[in-house]
Amino acid sequence: MGNIAQPELCRLHTLKVSHIDQRGIWLVAGERLAHLPRREAPLVTPGEQLEVFLYQVVADELQATCRRPLAQAGEFALLTVRSVDQHGAFLDWGLAKDLLVPFSLQPDRMQVGRSYLVKVGLDQQGRPFANGRIEECLDQTRPELHEGEPVDLLIWQLTELGAKVIVNHRFPALLYRDELPAGSDTGLQLTGYVKRLRDDGKLDVTLRKVGHEGVADARDVILKVLAANDGSLPLHDQSSPAIIKQILGMSKKTFKKAIGGLYRDGLVKLTEEGVSLKVKGSKAIPEKTRQ
Repeated sequence: MGNIAQPELCRLHTLKVSHIDQRGIWLVAGERLAHLPRREAPLVTPGEQLEVFLYQVVADELQATCRRPLAQAGEFALLTVRSVDQHGAFLDWGLAKDLLVPFSLQPDRMQVGRSYLVKVGLDQQGRPFANGRIEECLDQTRPELHEGEPVDLLIWQLTELGAKVIVNHRFPALLYRDELPAGSDTGLQLTGYVKRLRDDGKLDVTLRKVGHEGVADARDVILKVLAANDGSLPLHDQSSPAIIKQILGMSKKTFKKAIGGLYRDGLVKLTEEGVSLKVKGSKAIPEKTRQ
């Protein structure tokens, strides 16, 4: 039995039902059993598999729930304060028992009803807690990521340059202001791409695919918008980056690369008035672009 892997605490797992008694349902969690209240899975039988969230609030007593938390151990999330007492603030994280943020891990005193970005962690006894000191939670080592690699982004803080974001619940990065979606705020989750890994080890990220794949996507966008606007758009080399961004949702640099490729392929005409389909109508649009 000594070699049986022990499942991580404060994570989702699929566990087998060992037996059921008056206290509830007992699940096999490595060498131990976890208790699941009977009311959460009233029709389950021994031998069945259940996906549960495994946690511990009392030493050596494993608890399980079929409810899904808003964040697992090691993850960041924007959570709302439900109450405050002499121990700290208690956050709603989707489970029956609220998540404690000790006063020592609050940059500023948290207030009931307000939401804060925190990271879920485990204390030495394996009990969950939250840490609101975000900068202390981030991995400052050089990330093993490559240009163009897709990543998960979470907005941490808005700045004059754009937004500080957390990459893959681990690394800090910067998303520049011209890429921020309208109404962006702390806690917004986005899918992005690694734009560059700087010499100092810092990350820049983007919401647009980079390299050839990004230009290919931009070509499709331009053709779709042209088709939706009777085959022409008042955009050209002299158009402002803001106008291009407003109409097409891309940078002027990407627009120029994509238009150049469409022109060389004989799909568009370029005039002083703008860009237009060389043959108006769906025949000028590649098959994969048409929906």
